[in-house]
Amino acid sequence: MLNYLGLALGPAALDLQSERGSRGAYDTTSDGLDRLSPEEIRQITSAQHFYMATVNEDGWPYVQHRGGEIGFVHRLGPTTIGWAERKGNRQYISAGNLTTNGRVSMIFVDYPTRTRLKLLGTATLEREPTDELLETVGAAGVRTDGVVSVDVLATNWNCPKFIEPRFTAEQVDAAVQPLRDRIAELEAALRV
Repeated sequence: MLNYLGLALGPAALDLQSERGSRGAYDTTSDGLDRLSPEEIRQITSAQHFYMATVNEDGWPYVQHRGGEIGFVHRLGPTTIGWAERKGNRQYISAGNLTTNGRVSMIFVDYPTRTRLKLLGTATLEREPTDELLETVGAAGVRTDGVVSVDVLATNWNCPKFIEPRFTAEQVDAAVQPLRDRIAELEAALRV
């Protein structure tokens, strides 16, 4: 696996780092990793959503939200992840971009834990996935627009600064259920 900043930083960013005194703080050499770490796998495969940027033929970036049930993104190999493309608004912007330029940038944000994992990779859209691949990504028997697999080239954990914790309705319900139970217990005691 390559170094994230080694791929992400272009000459203009390097010049700005030098100009503003932060150049020495960032290592852009390869770290030699050949697999996703357990922490990275956990962040990716427990996600309920992520954002992915693709690029069209004219060089314009496009960012799209992808979501599903917790665990809809699967580990397919040591550095490969994938998911079933669900039927959406039928614009096919990301899908079209992937057919001409597979480069993607993705970010997985876990708001309750204030963690975010960024990754760079090369994506492939299997428009007619095999039954085996559909089963691997948990989409056997489901209508899809194909399966996307991403060969992850580099990852980077980003700082939690400015990530406001947010919780799903299920997480809030689980957190307040003991309070509801206690209120019911106290109300029952008052009635006696």
